[in-house]
Amino acid sequence: MKGNSEESRSINSYLDILKGKVYDAQKEILQNDDRVTAATMKNKILGIEEKGHMLITIFKDHNKRMEALIGKEYSLSTHKRYETTLQHTINFMKWKFSISDINIKDINLSFITDFEFYLRTVRNCNNNSTIKYIKNFGKIIRICVANGWLQSDPFMNFKCKIQEVERVYLTEEEIKRIYDKTFNTIRLNQVKDIFLFSCYTGLAYIDVKQLTHNNLIVGIDGTKWISTHRQKTETLSKIPLLPIAEEIVQKYTDHPQCISEEVLLPVPSNQKMNEYLKEIATICEINKELTSHSARHTFATSVTLTNGVPIESVSKMLGHKNLKTTQHYAKILDQKISTDMSALREKLIQKNNTDKNNSLKKSL
Repeated sequence: MKGNSEESRSINSYLDILKGKVYDAQKEILQNDDRVTAATMKNKILGIEEKGHMLITIFKDHNKRMEALIGKEYSLSTHKRYETTLQHTINFMKWKFSISDINIKDINLSFITDFEFYLRTVRNCNNNSTIKYIKNFGKIIRICVANGWLQSDPFMNFKCKIQEVERVYLTEEEIKRIYDKTFNTIRLNQVKDIFLFSCYTGLAYIDVKQLTHNNLIVGIDGTKWISTHRQKTETLSKIPLLPIAEEIVQKYTDHPQCISEEVLLPVPSNQKMNEYLKEIATICEINKELTSHSARHTFATSVTLTNGVPIESVSKMLGHKNLKTTQHYAKILDQKISTDMSALREKLIQKNNTDKNNSLKKSL
């Protein structure tokens, strides 16, 4: 303010003090990695303490929104995985820091690596489960970065890798071995049928268990198809019923459990299913760790891809969201071809050597 009056000097002195406070406030905000806005500057100058963004509060809000979108954008199983990740995060912070929540600004690379260590050791999670939980947690961090609550992504220098898991599947000969076998107990014969049904439809255990007669439709070709939404991904699967699968459906039409529960097949619990499958594998002399999910892998490899069904069609029937997931089965077949051809190569070499030896003996 111009002038040398006492009033002018007083006002100018006040403005200088205010200017200093503005610079100090700006400096402090920048040091705390916050955004400089009119609101943050005003609160800092007036001494109003801003409530920080807390991790668990944000995580719970994310899961609540996700729950509201189940069946629209997310599946029930996806929501459950995020709820499990949230609980692991809460338990980790109690274990490591003895706190119930944390300001997101305090999350750094060390926090993430400590969380990973906790999952692998205290929770005894395998590599792939650990990585999946960490990736779910990473989504919450990306939300914070996108909203400007975090200036940098603490995941920037974090490295992790999903390990390829060997997927157990049956060969055509092994499928036939189970199909031809009649067991001494009803429970084993029933589990055998459920397993074979999955082998010829590619449906996961939970999807088979939830099938009703409403899922049976007449397909574009006039034959019976199954139409169902996969519980895991909510994607639609339409699968033509192959003769063996249709035969199994017909077999259980009048089964008491199917009638009382209004389901297509009398599916036991997954625990019992896997327990009985081990018995079946032993009796049929199949040296593989059979589970209900092995049937889905069998459908993808031995039943469809091996018999020339295009991978795009297999992907649609399996309910995969992208072709990349299905391509893993094509890799399995490439490995099998390599193994089979290596065995053939050895046979041909041995035969060639035998022929040479026989020719040499004749010449002598």
